[in-house]
Amino acid sequence: MSASSTFTQLWAVAVKELRDFARDRRTLALTLLMGPLLYPAIMLGLGTMAESRARTQLDEPLEIPVVGAEHAPHLVAFLAGHGIEAADELPADVDAAVREQTFDVALSIDAQFGEDWRAGRPARVDVIHDSTRRTAEIPVKRLRAALQAYAGQVGALRLYARGIDATVTQPIALGSRDLATPEAKRGVLLSMLLPYLLILMSFLGGAYLIMDATAGERERQSLEPLLATPASRGAIVSGKMVAACLVGIASLLLTLLAFKLSAQFAGGTAQMLDVRFSAIAKLLLILLPMLFIGTTLLSYLSAASKSMKEAQSHMTWLMLLPMLPIMLLAVNPLKYEPWQFAVPFLAQNQMIQKVIRAEPVDPQTWTIYLVAGFGLAALLWFAAVRRYHQEKLAISG
Repeated sequence: MSASSTFTQLWAVAVKELRDFARDRRTLALTLLMGPLLYPAIMLGLGTMAESRARTQLDEPLEIPVVGAEHAPHLVAFLAGHGIEAADELPADVDAAVREQTFDVALSIDAQFGEDWRAGRPARVDVIHDSTRRTAEIPVKRLRAALQAYAGQVGALRLYARGIDATVTQPIALGSRDLATPEAKRGVLLSMLLPYLLILMSFLGGAYLIMDATAGERERQSLEPLLATPASRGAIVSGKMVAACLVGIASLLLTLLAFKLSAQFAGGTAQMLDVRFSAIAKLLLILLPMLFIGTTLLSYLSAASKSMKEAQSHMTWLMLLPMLPIMLLAVNPLKYEPWQFAVPFLAQNQMIQKVIRAEPVDPQTWTIYLVAGFGLAALLWFAAVRRYHQEKLAISG
């Protein structure tokens, strides 16, 4: 069979699948518009919420229970000057109040504070908080910073009172040079969620079409007539994959464009995102191998399923695969190494991280990534074609 004839058969199958898919307008709309509408809303909504929460907790006065406030009125007054005020009513059990999140943080001043302070000894204060409560992170940091400022100020005054320059206690002047670019700092906010959403969307972008075109047709007993045509099995399965990939690419493009538009019109953190067309093009190139891998893998799995329900049962564990690199990097951060760009899901995560951080990607990295990604997709395509050669594929029962 000539190459032109094979391509004609492949394209005929792809057009047939796209027409069948387009007849179900609700499914078509959900497939094409779910990502463009939902994912930008999630990203920008979460970013706005986080920014609003941080601004509120940093700017508004912080009210905390202060146990033993009478022992250190000057300390309480100092904290009030920094926006940290003692609660009017002290809870009967401060620990329980913090544990139950009535208050994010509390302060306990030792009964011997005044005596120790006058004697020049370290006076004890305890910050009471629950380190597992993320809502308390900013209040605890505000309280600790204020206490450190108070300790530094009092310590300097004590030295000056004794005729000693306070700088003598600072043998080094510690400075810091942060080499992180502005783009990298902005990318920290998106480094966890954005890669997972984009990888998941590309990996399962053509899921419904390819499952319906194989397992669904097998369940409806409409696959056997198609396999009985003169078209080769390779052309048939490839045509179905092409149709699924075209739908996935369309959804992916719409989603990336939705990110661009929403980031341009939104305020706050969203306006700091790199949404240039060059960045969008890089993301599209990064996600294409994952789209092909997901489509070919689903083709292979769906060909072994006798019904849509059986094929859809694979979605449970397939949706967990993009989470693996995120969980790995959360517990064991990795420096960029060439081998990482050949590992599925981890490679996509690292590449997206580079784009988010506006870091250049050298030609060697692109070569490793694209060869490994498209190579795995080719192996899965070959496995799916071999499975389509099984005669039992046309049997639904």
